[in-house]
Amino acid sequence: QVQLVESGGGLVQAGGSLRLSCAASGTVLRINEMEWYRQAPGNQRELVAALTRDGTTNYADFVKGRFTISKDNAKNTGYLQMNSLKPEDTAVYYCNAECLISDNGMTWWGGGQGTQVTVSS
Repeated sequence: QVQLVESGGGLVQAGGSLRLSCAASGTVLRINEMEWYRQAPGNQRELVAALTRDGTTNYADFVKGRFTISKDNAKNTGYLQMNSLKPEDTAVYYCNAECLISDNGMTWWGGGQGTQVTVSS
């Protein structure tokens, strides 16, 4: 069984930084690819950043140059470094990931419960 747990959210002033983590636990050999989404009250969930199997990163225009997605294979953990935060970045942030769960190539795709990020002006 695989579980993804996000952490690192909190309250920060505008211009500040946070680093979100997404830890994969269970029978995980490696995180293949990962996405971070966010959802603000009254809004639809939107894609923030994605990291593909070959290491390509993609970012929503509204976070380009401010956010960085990465992963640490040794820790089976993905990250979202968020700099120059703005009040409009306030949302619950979720990670989705594809994890390799067996040596024969079996994968698992799922998401976590989210972590709240609040940016004050």
